[in-house]
Order: sequence, then C-alpha cells, then structure tokens
Amino acid sequence: MALPPQDERTMPAVVLRDLDQRPLEHALAELHALVEQHGHVIVVSSPAVPAAVTRRLHTLRSLMESDRIALFRPELPPLGVAVLARQLRQLASCDLSPGVLASAGRLLTHYIHAGAVLASVARLDHVPVSLKAHAKSWVPGSQFAVIAHPEPQLVRVAPEATLAGPEFGTWMLVAKGQLQSEWVGSLAKSWNVHGLREAPLPAESTSWWGTGRIIEFCSHLADLSVLYQLVTSVRQSTCRWCGIDVIGDRCVFCSATPPLNEPPAPRALEQRTPA
Repeated sequence: MALPPQDERTMPAVVLRDLDQRPLEHALAELHALVEQHGHVIVVSSPAVPAAVTRRLHTLRSLMESDRIALFRPELPPLGVAVLARQLRQLASCDLSPGVLASAGRLLTHYIHAGAVLASVARLDHVPVSLKAHAKSWVPGSQFAVIAHPEPQLVRVAPEATLAGPEFGTWMLVAKGQLQSEWVGSLAKSWNVHGLREAPLPAESTSWWGTGRIIEFCSHLADLSVLYQLVTSVRQSTCRWCGIDVIGDRCVFCSATPPLNEPPAPRALEQRTPA
C-alpha cells in the first residue's frame, strides 16, 4: 500500500500491481522502464505478500541482470511496511546516494513500533501467544493488544492495560478493519505521540494478523530532518563489488559485504514533548 505524501517533498510511489498474475514480459517492461527513468529502483514488499510475488520479483531482477534494483522485505506488519516505504520516499528528495537510501531502510526499521488490536489471537503466527491467551480468544467480546515490532508484546485489552512504546517523539498511524475499539486512542496518549492520523487497512493485514477484526497501528518518525540526521550520522563505506556508497553490513543492491564495516547501531533519540 502506498501512503499519501507526508509533506510536499515526499516523492511519489510506483505500485507494481499483480506481479504474479500479469504476463512476465509486461512486468519486465514496466520494471525496465523504471530503472531507465530513475537509474536505481528500491522495491519494498511485505512478508505477507504471496510467495509467487516474491519469486516473480527475483525472476525479474535476474532476467534484467541488473545491480540497480534493490529488493527490500522488512520484517514488519503491513502498515509498518507502508510507513517505512513512505519514509524512504521522503528521504529520496534529499542528497543521498541510491546505496545509502536503500540501506537506510534497515536502519529506520529500528524506530518503528508496529502493532494491532485484535478480536482473536487464535491464528496469530508472528507473535508468541500463550495457551491462556489462545483460550481467552474464544470468550465473546475479548480483545488483545499486540506489538509485533520491535519487541513482541501481548496484553488483553482493559482500561488499565498498556504496552511499552517508543522513548522518543513519534506520530501514530491507525488503520481500522472490522473492529470497534477506543483503546488505541488511550495507547496514543500513554505513548505521548505528537498526533494520530488514519489510513486505509493494507490488503495484507488480514492474512498477517490472522483476522479481519483488527485495528492496526504504527508509531513512527515523521519529520524529514530527523530521518535525514539519523541516516547521515551513520558511517558510510563503499561496496567492493558495485562501487556504490552504503551504510550497514551489506549492500542492498548486490548483496556484497563492504569491507571493514559494522552494522549501524540504532541511535538513541531524545524524549520530546509534543507542542
């Protein structure tokens, strides 16, 4: 899902639709045109997309024999993937090289807190669920609050229930499915977020969370200056294979490991009080 621009500088997104259903030559022509137009392409996909889509992406990249296509599949819930993709679109307007921009996705993932309120955890596979919680899923009216990233958490929704959140100022994005609950608003207050915005529920959310009775939420950094400062504060190195500048322990374009480089550690952010 492509979220609307965060600000006037956010670059537009290109959605590669129905990759596993369209003729191979059509998808190949579309991706080739994008590479020719922009020079480099970063494809962000959710772990919840069908396996056939992932196979098609790798097939397309192999057929093009191109090291100018980065395939990035962050281990985030669908709404978190959409937020991360928009953050990269924000940064695309800055003076970052393609390699640094593509590598930034792994760094920024550390600052995303993604979860959901669910009516049932009986089919939840991405977060550890106790036998007791499974049993309570069958009680009519039960709701559960879950954090999938950065650290798994699960509590039964109650007025006094809360979840550990970010220790820095964030905005919260909320996507409502077939569930009614005011608890997310209480969570936003306890996390001291700058504000709360709504978005459509991503198509993959039902399969990822195991239910359509869901309210998905994601707390994230929205200020471009903060995102830029985080990325540029990390030491860069040159990929020994394709020669582009990268941050981290692996080139996202060719998968080579830069020499004498360590993965970027997430930088601590100061606690900020909303104005």
